Amino acid sequence: MRWLFPLVLFALTAQAQDFPSKPIRIVVPWPPSGNVDITARTVAPALGEALGQQVIVENRAGAAGTIGSAAVARSAADGYTLLLGSSGTITAGPAVFKTLPYDPVKDFVAVGGIQSVPIVLTAAPKTPVSTYQEYVALAKKKDGQLSIASAGSGSSNHLAIELLIRQGNLKLLHVPYKGSGPAITDLLGSQVESMMDQLTASIGHIRDGRIKAIAISSRNRSPLLPNVPTLDESGVKGYEASTFTGLFVPSGVPPVVLDRLASSLRKALQVESVRERYRQMGVELIEMSQPEFAAYVRDDLEKWRRVAREGNIVVE
Repeated sequence: MRWLFPLVLFALTAQAQDFPSKPIRIVVPWPPSGNVDITARTVAPALGEALGQQVIVENRAGAAGTIGSAAVARSAADGYTLLLGSSGTITAGPAVFKTLPYDPVKDFVAVGGIQSVPIVLTAAPKTPVSTYQEYVALAKKKDGQLSIASAGSGSSNHLAIELLIRQGNLKLLHVPYKGSGPAITDLLGSQVESMMDQLTASIGHIRDGRIKAIAISSRNRSPLLPNVPTLDESGVKGYEASTFTGLFVPSGVPPVVLDRLASSLRKALQVESVRERYRQMGVELIEMSQPEFAAYVRDDLEKWRRVAREGNIVVE
């Protein structure tokens, strides 16, 4: 029987080298029309062209993205089923969920990053601040009663607030909502004094002057808001908190398949129509190699696990 193993290995290697020989699925673990879904549908045609096979986007929503993610984790490790993973399902979410039907590190391998979205600190119309320094002064004056909204307990925005509280040595009153929409509505009406949210959700209100952008969470300023300083520039040294999306495959995918997927994704992200669509969305393209993105994901997960632990944040 010793001769059987080399034959099986040869057959698997031959199959991998012929990859892909049939259509590929990208599973989006969220409903249609959201940021993650649009991200997938924007890159899918260009990725299919680079691979020479059709790329189909399939929505499998539910349980905060865990149903679709778990389904991909259990799928065959052949490269034909991909996950459009994000901070919510791979790093920030797993950092706070008490139980998960998959392990974001052991069950997945990163193929490559697609885009990231910075988080912006905003103030309500009636909140008497326009700079981060004024925001800090108001927080000290209100002694822990300056309210700041998030999209919900355990969300990426909530963790970004906890990170700001620690790195900025601030006392703030976190007000969790059930989604960004209701939180922004109350921010517009000054029922809550400030908020941290994805730039894509807030940019329209900022441009129209309905809310005030105080600082942005990314390492560099956003080209969409070139006059808004980063938190690092504003005095919170080393602060960075962005959400990301990228492609992932189940662990065990052959290296030749992983390399083909990674190189094809990089090629797809160079297509000008794809880049322009992402620019219109207000996101930033992730320009990293496969190993660089994999390392970024591991570091991001550890960062949010530390924040969740220090803030005693657990989502049942």
